[in-house]
Amino acid sequence: MKKVREAVESGEIEKAEEEFRLAAKRLDRAGSKKIIDPKATSRYKSRLQRLIKKAKQD
Repeated sequence: MKKVREAVESGEIEKAEEEFRLAAKRLDRAGSKKIIDPKATSRYKSRLQRLIKKAKQD
């Protein structure tokens, strides 16, 4: 998640999208194993997607 935020801040949208895919995969895996609450994983993914979408519009 940190790499996604850093990529967005530096203006590298394509890199942010690539890092998001990896982060989403890891979050889903953690949520399915109950390491992180599944609702929290959904919330984290949503926030990251919103961040990328906002950066694309700017």
